[in-house]
Amino acid sequence: MRPAGVLLVVCGLVLGATGDPSQDFCSQILNSGVKPGFPKTIKTNDPDVLRAARHSAESFNNCSNDAFLFRESHVSRALVQIVKGLKFMLDLDISRTTCKKTRHSSLDDCSFQTNRTLKRTLSCYSEVWVVPWLQSFEVPVLRCH
Repeated sequence: MRPAGVLLVVCGLVLGATGDPSQDFCSQILNSGVKPGFPKTIKTNDPDVLRAARHSAESFNNCSNDAFLFRESHVSRALVQIVKGLKFMLDLDISRTTCKKTRHSSLDDCSFQTNRTLKRTLSCYSEVWVVPWLQSFEVPVLRCH
């Protein structure tokens, strides 16, 4: 099967399993010359990239001892690779919010810290593996400094 045929199958599986017509994403992938297994640059404001960045921040929060939640603040670079799903490779910043972990707030409702002593931003590299037809995601790599 030609690479474009494989991509059509992957996009068809994404569309069929999620019910979410991510046609923009599939069109972008198909028209960009992406071949399965080869990373390709993707726009940092792509909704799928932003979801992957959110998963990265949530993974950081689950591993952090910080009293406050962190949220993605900027994605500077994004790559996507088709590997039994989609693997996103992100360079991103995550910043401390005003929401305390104990309250389990939704990150959407959390503002970034403005207090100089509490304000903190970390630069991270993250890999997020998404299998849309199984509605699963995994963050196997997350390095922040």
